[in-house]
Amino acid sequence: MESITLRAHYDGTRVLLDDEIDLPANTKLLVTVIRSPDMERVSWLNFSAQGLAAAYDDDEPEYPVTLVKERNPDYERG
Repeated sequence: MESITLRAHYDGTRVLLDDEIDLPANTKLLVTVIRSPDMERVSWLNFSAQGLAAAYDDDEPEYPVTLVKERNPDYERG
């Protein structure tokens, strides 16, 4: 199957081709979405937040420093 690459953009409602091409009706297309670096960063942050939410309950107690049995000498409080 022959394929070509065309530039396109999403206007908020539809995907619009930026390149001129004559396509017959019902031509099958594959669409690849190119995410901006910011979108990818937000996706990873959301994924991380979901993992933390699953690990800690809403009524998780605050643990005082006095419960730490062995101090980490490399830890700098900031």
